[in-house]
Amino acid sequence: MSSAPLTNDYLDSVIRERLGAVHTQITDVSGGCGQAFEVIIISPQFSGKNTLMRHRMVNKALKEEIAGIHAFTQKDFTPEEWEKNLKA
Repeated sequence: MSSAPLTNDYLDSVIRERLGAVHTQITDVSGGCGQAFEVIIISPQFSGKNTLMRHRMVNKALKEEIAGIHAFTQKDFTPEEWEKNLKA
């Protein structure tokens, strides 16, 4: 990982690769400087894990990337939970 600001596309690719995400929604809330992100991650790897365990998985998988930014907010769902939320 270089010291260049993170981009939505870069985060999308590493989240899909490292966490097996089938869908992501990434929003740069820093005004474009790549220092604050809100992320929704949908991955079957979250199945059977509570919120804390999911956050720890994401934090571990993105340790280098998160260390280089100011704010990272995540919401993690299994594909089944995501579908249920879309219908609600």
